[in-house]
Amino acid sequence: MKPIFVQLQCAPGKTYEVADAIYQTELVSELYSTSGDYDLLLKVYIQDGQDIGKFINDNIANIPGIVRSLTTLTFKAF
Repeated sequence: MKPIFVQLQCAPGKTYEVADAIYQTELVSELYSTSGDYDLLLKVYIQDGQDIGKFINDNIANIPGIVRSLTTLTFKAF
């Protein structure tokens, strides 16, 4: 399993709805509200070799209220 981090920018007034929808998928390990350019930060574990873009598109980016996403890949834990 490989951890990736996804930041989400939500439409105004939609952050809690988006967070609830993400929580209901039971796909994320951790979910945080954040300040700055993005509203939510998710930590997701995916199978090695799994297509990350397809996973994000199929499971997260299609949730209503999401305006923009930023995915950060991880390489090595220290």
